[in-house]
Amino acid sequence: MAMENKKWLTSLLCASLAVSVSACGPSKGASPSADPSASMGASAAATTGGKEAKPQLHALNIWMKDDYNTYPVAKLIEEKTGYKVKYDMLPQDKANDKLNLLMASGESYDLVTIGGDRSLYGDYAKKGALVDLGPLIEQYGPNIQDKLSQDSLDALKIDGKIYGIGNRSSAFASYGLMIRTDWLEKVGMQAPATVDEFTQVLKAFKEKDPGGNGDKGYPFTITGDSPMVTDLMGAFNLANYWTDIDGKLVPPPLNPGFEGYLNYMAGLYKDGLLDKEFAVNKDATMKEKFTSGKIGVVSLGWWDIPTVTDALQKNFPDAKIAYLPALKGPDGKMGLGMGGGFDRISFIPKSSKHPEDAIKWINAKLDDDLFKEIAIGEEGKHYTVKDGAYSPILPAFNDERNQANNYLTGVDEKNYPIYWQARVKKDMRLYEGFNYLNNVLPAEARLVDPLALAPSMPINSKNSAAMTQLLNDYMVKVFVGEEPVSGLPDFIKKFNATGGQENEVEINAWYATVKK
Repeated sequence: MAMENKKWLTSLLCASLAVSVSACGPSKGASPSADPSASMGASAAATTGGKEAKPQLHALNIWMKDDYNTYPVAKLIEEKTGYKVKYDMLPQDKANDKLNLLMASGESYDLVTIGGDRSLYGDYAKKGALVDLGPLIEQYGPNIQDKLSQDSLDALKIDGKIYGIGNRSSAFASYGLMIRTDWLEKVGMQAPATVDEFTQVLKAFKEKDPGGNGDKGYPFTITGDSPMVTDLMGAFNLANYWTDIDGKLVPPPLNPGFEGYLNYMAGLYKDGLLDKEFAVNKDATMKEKFTSGKIGVVSLGWWDIPTVTDALQKNFPDAKIAYLPALKGPDGKMGLGMGGGFDRISFIPKSSKHPEDAIKWINAKLDDDLFKEIAIGEEGKHYTVKDGAYSPILPAFNDERNQANNYLTGVDEKNYPIYWQARVKKDMRLYEGFNYLNNVLPAEARLVDPLALAPSMPINSKNSAAMTQLLNDYMVKVFVGEEPVSGLPDFIKKFNATGGQENEVEINAWYATVKK
């Protein structure tokens, strides 16, 4: 590794240690390789005495509740690919801090999978910490080239080179405001349709105390690291981080609706309608407050509905919850942001001892039959299919495929959205939440992120994490009254000077080439 990259890794390690202490706590159309080791079931390494000699691979994945090494999918993949894999996983909280430490230490992982954080991925690639996958995919990855669209491959190019493989996700609404409908019934109100009506509901929750909490509960809570609240942001024309205003993409501080959002959230806090402790809430804390009956409304992803419902009804058997409709703001705006893009990005660190085998392993997992078996199991055992519609067989699907998506490295982009039906139907409460946000709500209530498949941009990659933290910290301070909303112009100057203006110029240079 070049000297500048060694310096970067050393500084990254020091920075990561400081954070930990303070926290305390290659193109798609290329011809397939003639090398038989690139195909399913072929030897991925030297053959001795007629036996395949494949190295053990070392993979680092995002957090999941079960052990990757003992979950049934791991054994299936080993049997079908011939590769034994030792899996480690990142922690549920402060995952990036841990990842930075591992990357800086030169831990010899053959594959690292993170969430869809393209800024983090881009930063590693720009610093020379990742293997260029283009030549490896060209030689050993015919399935990778066949199953991933050129758009998906191009979106993860850095300076024209591919350093990562993304799990392309369908564009759908993920989060909504979840409310205790039994509390609504107790205060004699209907589900609100506007932010003004939402405020009135919160006031009724505070004054009439349907949860019987006295001064120990609050009508509404969020987390300190997510002050941009889905649905409420949309009511102020901020459904996605970047918004098209008169043909130009602008970040929240430059969006005309941002000041209104700040005033609204600060008003909720001042009036005792927003949890006074929200700034220190973690995701688990927020959910615990909701399921223990102390909170009436939270922002919740549809995938969390079964777990949250079970915990809530264990404490309150008669409790009922439902998503609110997309709330309209003062100017009639509304919208839930739709993610799209990638929900996982996988890359091979320069410290990998077996980069070729890692690509062969990924390629093997994208074989038609094996990919389907990894994703949803065996027909008749884990799922049924009728007229092209897939449904899970319970409890086998939940027991053996509930977390199978964590083993996917790239997806069959043509077929996975069809197979995926079985995943979302594994619990009808899950399906009902997903269906409400993405089918029951009107189409105009869902707004696609304009940067969903934008390529990684060097300036934005460099600045994004720091800019997001700067913005989040500012918003929290405004909500709790430490900063006045009237100081927004000064914050915009700081935001622009810190990197916001650079980001905006770079992103709009790209946007000008794609907007219609």
